[in-house]
Amino acid sequence: MKHLLNKRVQDIQISGIRKFSNRVAQFPDAISLTIGQPDFSTPEHIKEAGKQAIDGNKTTYTHNAGLIELRRAASHFLQHQYGLTYDPETEVITTNGASEAIDIAFRTILEEGSEVILPGPVYPGYEPIIKLCGAVPVYVDTRESDFKVSAEMIERCITDKTRCVILPYPSNPTGVMLDEETIQDIANLLRDKEIFVLSDEIYSELVYTDQHRSIAAIPELRDKTIVINGLSKSHSMTGWRIGFTFAPAYITEQMIKVHQYNVTCASTISQYAALEALTNGIHDADEMKEAYKERREYVHDRLVAMGLDVVKPEGAFYIFPSVKKFGLDSFEFATQLLEKDRVAVVPGSAFSEYGEGYVRLSYAYSLEVLKEGLDRLERFISRLSQ
Repeated sequence: MKHLLNKRVQDIQISGIRKFSNRVAQFPDAISLTIGQPDFSTPEHIKEAGKQAIDGNKTTYTHNAGLIELRRAASHFLQHQYGLTYDPETEVITTNGASEAIDIAFRTILEEGSEVILPGPVYPGYEPIIKLCGAVPVYVDTRESDFKVSAEMIERCITDKTRCVILPYPSNPTGVMLDEETIQDIANLLRDKEIFVLSDEIYSELVYTDQHRSIAAIPELRDKTIVINGLSKSHSMTGWRIGFTFAPAYITEQMIKVHQYNVTCASTISQYAALEALTNGIHDADEMKEAYKERREYVHDRLVAMGLDVVKPEGAFYIFPSVKKFGLDSFEFATQLLEKDRVAVVPGSAFSEYGEGYVRLSYAYSLEVLKEGLDRLERFISRLSQ
């Protein structure tokens, strides 16, 4: 019966991030720097709001798009933080994490043969969904531009089949961002084209060098842009699974159909916790961000002192050093590091072919854990260099 299974599903692979992190379970003494999981607990007042929702029997379905008060809070949050304005009644959907938000966006805008332009290296969660939609991922190689895509790079990839451009900044796995001029150049390129933009801004609250800017803030791009955001990274709520789509009404009214038949609505309990996060917890990310910033400085300086070529992250909590000089592909480098010195990092090849030659380290860990992990990495590198 296996031959009857959907071939597109059979052809996609489990995320390289998860695949490698699962190997770490075989090494209980390993230091894992693999998963983008904040090491902070969900703030107490948010957890309490979830408990109160249970005790108050707020455990029934909500509106498919989510609690209206939550959508209002999410809309206010984006307006307050980034100057984006969305009608909570018609332009906001509460989803089961940013992952489901990406899924319903692609399934709404893509058709068989559509092409989607995305920068490589990039988070591996986009390509499988694109392919499940019968569409084609078209990668832009950003390795020679400090991992930042430009309007010129995008323009070279545009064809009459191009349906969407993905702007995933701050970036996973590199932590880089786009500056205001670059965003404006991309907007100028796309403003008169029938091409959607999916702007994945899940790390927007974790920016260290500048203010996060969204292409959706440019009036000519607002009506063709779907903004993805959520609370997993900003409020350390990964397991609560709350994300959002922000998009013009004509897109949202179609996405809500996919969302409805997919999940009905996001967890009611999680929605009440999210409401607390976006009202009384609007500044919860600040303390976490300061800690990540300190860790970023430490990890970057250590890697540079080891002689590794690395672009300093501007946001998120990842860093992406090159390991090309050691003559090992990224998977072999990561495997040997795990087996010999018990440090787990993610091979760059997990982030498309354009990540080959690099590894991703997450610094969403305490300084104590990071120091031990980097000490072990330094020992490993010193032996390779002999």
